[in-house]
Amino acid sequence: MPASQTPTEIAREVLRIEAEAVSALRDALPDSFDRVITELLQVRGRVIVSGMGKSGHIAAKIAATMASTGTPAQYVHPGEASHGDLGMITDQDAVILISNSGETRELADIIAHTRRFAIPLVAITKKADSTLAQQADHLLELPKAPEACAIGMAPTTSTTCTLALGDALAVALMRMRGFERENFMAFHPGGTLGAQLLKVSSVMHRGDALPVVAADTDMGETLLEMTAKGFGVAALVENGMLKGVITDGDLRRNLDHLMSHKAGEIATYNPRSISPDALLSEALGVMNTHKISALFAVDETGQLQGLVHIHDALRAGVA
Repeated sequence: MPASQTPTEIAREVLRIEAEAVSALRDALPDSFDRVITELLQVRGRVIVSGMGKSGHIAAKIAATMASTGTPAQYVHPGEASHGDLGMITDQDAVILISNSGETRELADIIAHTRRFAIPLVAITKKADSTLAQQADHLLELPKAPEACAIGMAPTTSTTCTLALGDALAVALMRMRGFERENFMAFHPGGTLGAQLLKVSSVMHRGDALPVVAADTDMGETLLEMTAKGFGVAALVENGMLKGVITDGDLRRNLDHLMSHKAGEIATYNPRSISPDALLSEALGVMNTHKISALFAVDETGQLQGLVHIHDALRAGVA
């Protein structure tokens, strides 16, 4: 790349080189890919992923992606493996080794360990005639594309292709296992991603925490119930079924002679509700759309199950 190039021009050149390499990988995806997926689906233990240097960083990311999408996986550092961590790799596992050259000497002990105990070995390398490729049970060959760095030596294009190939493996395994949003949530309970997949049932208030009145409840008792529970709303319930709601708005609209009424005379019937199995983000959407701060959760028969407040969604990080 000419020294006269601007940083933006350099960046575009790097991205062009790497994009072309990934496209080449897509167009010439190794024939062994399906066999590798079949092999990994049969693993009773974990998928062990390893590599040295920059390949090691990519290996760790691939293992993390697999582990979070339904394929038990672990990164093992090849140097540590040679000093006792080979014990982490069992005959119930499969191993993916990453080496651009296929001759990374730090991988030798892991290669020997897999051969000794008949552990399936998948090689990701650019060199089909390398030691790693020749020893492996399956070869996923990287495209013969130039590195994108100025001197053509620093791992750039090769690591990008390896990462993309690792994503392809993880997603293919995920799809073949039938891994769904609910499964994903189990592995991502924290952070924004986990919050977006929380269900109403995870945060809703239940039992004695619910403000519940009957149709013939005096308004004095109704106000006490609403005040005590602190949600600014009460559920009108008959035989466990949600029939209506009483909100602060209903109280204001009936200020004249309010205390002479019964709860059933003030309530709004056929209120909006949501399933406990709905996503919390969906509940927040309903509350925002209709400008309400609380939503009762009912099951498929209309039985009251709980209440979710807008503050519950905000505390959970859904916003």
